[in-house]
Amino acid sequence: MRVNIHNVNLVISAVKPAQYPNTNMPEIALAGRSNVGKSSLINKVLNRKSLARVSGTPGKTITINFYNVDNQLMLVDLPGYGYAERSKKEIESWGSMINSYLEGRPQLCQVVQLVDSRHKPSREDKAMQEWIQECCAYSVVFATKCDKLSKTQLAKNLEMIADELSLRDGDILIPFSVKQNECVDHFWEYVEGCVLEEEEEG
Repeated sequence: MRVNIHNVNLVISAVKPAQYPNTNMPEIALAGRSNVGKSSLINKVLNRKSLARVSGTPGKTITINFYNVDNQLMLVDLPGYGYAERSKKEIESWGSMINSYLEGRPQLCQVVQLVDSRHKPSREDKAMQEWIQECCAYSVVFATKCDKLSKTQLAKNLEMIADELSLRDGDILIPFSVKQNECVDHFWEYVEGCVLEEEEEG
């Protein structure tokens, strides 16, 4: 791989645009429900045990976390959405925080959505996908926790997810499990093939 995942660091945990890193690196933002496994995915693809904090309590990520990957790419972990046991004020604050990043960050080149492969996408998942389809050239969805399903059930659920999210020709839907190392290869194949090469051509 061209990206050295041994050269990674958490740059900052930001809550407002003034705190965002001043870099020109392309950014891939990870979006998903609070319990979908974003932190676990980050740790897996970066070969770390606890770079991103994994909590047993959903809704703990309340900042936008910027991870510098080999000075070539920034992975951006957005606060999880859809966790109902937070106050209305907190939920509105998180929504404003996410919108400020998504709508005002020129370095953002793709939003990767994570959904749970075992369940039908939620209303919030569908709303996020609508935003991605409006603002990105194509959609990228990782269906997490796929090791918990049989091959037959996974294939059926992937079709259901694609239908529920109204994915189009050219959109990307990839099953992902932290227990399967080939899923890491799939992640970096996407990143290097679809993001870094586009940046080089641009």
